[in-house]
Amino acid sequence: MLKIYKGNIIYSVTPEQLTVLEDGYIVVLGGLVKGVYRNLPSEYEGIGLEAETDGLIIPGLCDMHIHAPQWMNRGLGYSMELLPWLMRYTFPAEERFGDSAFAREAYGMFVEDLKRSETTRACVFATVHRESTMLLVELLRESGLGAYVGKVNMDRNSIPSLMEATDVSLRETRSIIEWMAETGRDNPLVRYILTPRYVPCTTSELMRGLAGISRELGIPVQSHLDENRSEIQLVRELHPESRDFTSVYFDHGLLPKGQTVMAHCIHNTDEEIEMVRDQDVMVAHCPQSNANLSSGIMPLRKYLDRGVRVGLGSDVAAGHSLNMRDHIVAAIEMSKLCWTLNPGLKALSFSEAFHLATKGGGSFFGKVGSFEEGYEFDALIIEDSPLLEGVGLGLEERLERYVYTGSNSQIARKYVCGKRIF
Repeated sequence: MLKIYKGNIIYSVTPEQLTVLEDGYIVVLGGLVKGVYRNLPSEYEGIGLEAETDGLIIPGLCDMHIHAPQWMNRGLGYSMELLPWLMRYTFPAEERFGDSAFAREAYGMFVEDLKRSETTRACVFATVHRESTMLLVELLRESGLGAYVGKVNMDRNSIPSLMEATDVSLRETRSIIEWMAETGRDNPLVRYILTPRYVPCTTSELMRGLAGISRELGIPVQSHLDENRSEIQLVRELHPESRDFTSVYFDHGLLPKGQTVMAHCIHNTDEEIEMVRDQDVMVAHCPQSNANLSSGIMPLRKYLDRGVRVGLGSDVAAGHSLNMRDHIVAAIEMSKLCWTLNPGLKALSFSEAFHLATKGGGSFFGKVGSFEEGYEFDALIIEDSPLLEGVGLGLEERLERYVYTGSNSQIARKYVCGKRIF
């Protein structure tokens, strides 16, 4: 079905500059962008508009790293660093998802909040529990959002109720993958992603087993990498046979080329950055989380200059906000702090940060995150008039003000792959 949208269109083709079209048109056919036009071509005249606005039409935002069960913990425990925080807050919260009734209620609230946010695509961690992970998949399918979802795998260094037998972890992972394949033919927007929590929680046997599933079925992988110095030291102690943290994943087959998302990557050595680039890993930059848990300032410019793919992640609940606007702002702010400490690492511009949240992260899902021809139409219609306050702003300035000061209440409509979500 062909649909036409009219408004002030802003999207990213390259990181350096936003593409801006005042009072323009987007033509969408079968959920894909057919073209963006200043004047509507004559062949489309007489076709009614699907939507018309004086506000902004922008691509949906992509959250490349989020923990669904931790939504209930946002804003808690930020005086701690990562490892004690996991033990005090995260693992006890995730333990509760062994109760399917609790999981349905908690995940229902999480998905509703995600649905009302600017996020259209997300990479989502569940828990070790098979049934509650399947509940989360069902809720995300019903929402219309696009997502990669994975049951977490852990067989060491957690609380007893969350540590699985290795063979059970692998068997239940396969059972969810098979169930999703059988039940998801009509909803390809929600897909599986293998989810070893991180090296300290996964034995070599479990990592190799997950790598085998990835190779056999072509399934992507998500995890954490070089987030915290204490974590890195623990990895060295657990795996002295590997050169570094990144090499542990690589040596166990868990960096499938072009199919891996690794969150944080704050403390990577130059050799690790090269491996991340060579394996075409998507780095999920989580600046708010990095600050909240005192993990460090990621030298983002170093990654961008070396051609590493980067998107943004909320990392809820280490990040306290589900709204990706806040993480665009945090990415800019943290890059400025990084520049003050390392003058050679230029701070992030607004257009670069917006690119990371849209086309940058969206590239992991395919042609997602832009309004270029052939891209899936993930879009937000933003009624930003309350923010204009009589001041004559250009469209880029209006977008910047919305990102810094707007609210979800100004999202008038939301679309994923051409389908209206609300």
